[in-house]
Amino acid sequence: MDLWEFIKEYYIDSIVYKEGYNIVNTLTWAAILIVAVYALYRFLGKRLDFDEKFVYANIPYILLGSSVRVVEDAGFLTPPISYIFMTPFIYILIFAIAFPTLLLSLRFYGEKYYRVYAVVGLVPAVGVLILLFANLPVVNWWVIPAGVGLAAAFTAVFYAISLKPMKNELSLLTMFSHMLDGFETFFGISYLGYWELHVLPRYLIDKFGPISLPAAKFLVFYAILYLLDTSEEDKKLRNYVKFVLVVLGLAPGLRDGIRMMFGT
Repeated sequence: MDLWEFIKEYYIDSIVYKEGYNIVNTLTWAAILIVAVYALYRFLGKRLDFDEKFVYANIPYILLGSSVRVVEDAGFLTPPISYIFMTPFIYILIFAIAFPTLLLSLRFYGEKYYRVYAVVGLVPAVGVLILLFANLPVVNWWVIPAGVGLAAAFTAVFYAISLKPMKNELSLLTMFSHMLDGFETFFGISYLGYWELHVLPRYLIDKFGPISLPAAKFLVFYAILYLLDTSEEDKKLRNYVKFVLVVLGLAPGLRDGIRMMFGT
């Protein structure tokens, strides 16, 4: 296999033909993500605190990315434009919108940056959702309420069994995000005929069934949050890691929920 064939088989075909992830592109995207996350921390860590306001102000951009991703799922876009709205490029696209907006908000609004920053992300997110509701019928109205309800219930369990240092807003939001992702995936595979794109979750589901994903996520993220909240690391770093985890859980969770709601 020459270089072009390798790139085509492990990177291009998975996007063009929507084949899902393989071990090669999964490791590649993970490596790129780690480098990008580290570089962003070094840059932004000098300019702001990664507190609750920062994390909540980014949720509109997560919603925007998830909603735009459903626009591609619904077939409103055609290749090659549609490829830009698929993972991993959708993350780059949203970053290209959010990052300069964040810097400008910091520059002109200082400590109150999060208000303008959040609104700038919320307006297009609502616009995309209006577009979807105007053009697609709601087929499975129950998937988002059910996912949110179960995610909230398991987050409450997490709170009840956690040590005191773990009972903070960002840890609760992190657990909620991944429980939402886990249960939306469970609904899609168990009841609506969808399949899992990612390598490790796909392996778990094939081996132990769809319910294994939310169960595994609860255990894994309980352990991660325990390590984070009981460590001696700087709070800013711990909060930043939680922010990254929220993005990685909430983005696919919202995308899956919105997509299944419209049956795309």
